Amino acid sequence: MRPGRPPAVRWPIGERTSYRPGTFCWVELATPDPPGALAFYRGLLGWEGDAMPAGPQPGYTMVRSAGRYVAALHHDGRGTAPAWLSFVSVADVDEAAERAAGLGGLVVQGPADVLDAGRLAVVADPTGAQVALWQPGRHIGATLVNEPGALCMNQLDTSDPDAALGFYGELFGWTARSVGSAEEPYWSLFNAGSLNGGLRPVPPDAGPARWLAYFAVADLDAVVAGIGAAGGAVVAGPRAVPAGRFVVATDPQGAAFAVFEGPVDP
Repeated sequence: MRPGRPPAVRWPIGERTSYRPGTFCWVELATPDPPGALAFYRGLLGWEGDAMPAGPQPGYTMVRSAGRYVAALHHDGRGTAPAWLSFVSVADVDEAAERAAGLGGLVVQGPADVLDAGRLAVVADPTGAQVALWQPGRHIGATLVNEPGALCMNQLDTSDPDAALGFYGELFGWTARSVGSAEEPYWSLFNAGSLNGGLRPVPPDAGPARWLAYFAVADLDAVVAGIGAAGGAVVAGPRAVPAGRFVVATDPQGAAFAVFEGPVDP
């Protein structure tokens, strides 16, 4: 997301055919109620779903916006809290998972092929936040980003910024720039010079560290009104920041996400 907000928001073309390694490329929702979740996000973000009976998880659904894939959701019957999982593209998932473990992370799910779509591992950073490592095969990740209805930002909420910044810097080569204030510190995260995410420090009692997925919207006020009407809840905001306005919310099943109105990178 670029700093500053022009009088009229002009959405860039966010089509993607590949991702540089170290770039966020996909998000996936694990939920006990995929049909209910899809209905909620359809009303909010205009999503349409394509069921994949042979997908990597039971009830796996690929989600489209403007005809292009932007996310996925699947059934999770393990009793864990519903949550979005952010994916980072890597050149070699086995090597990346091994390095993550050597840097103090935890391999939650070891590398495995997902049919011919790609190869996947899930790791937790030293502060506890989980992130997926994705080595693309047939599936690169999202084919549309940074447009209404699509992913536009991934933000790490953690009580130990130093540990997190060190881990991701070594694992992916990310660099960080402080863009907050003494009262509200915040770091922008860059991959090969391109904005790739953000980091927000939170108190130790704020709950587990997590990556928060942001989706772009054209009319934040309309989306906010729709969240409560569809059974979700606004957790924080609307709030203005230099780049625009955002809201953090939960869907009816309890998964946290954010929506953002403002200019974003192409």
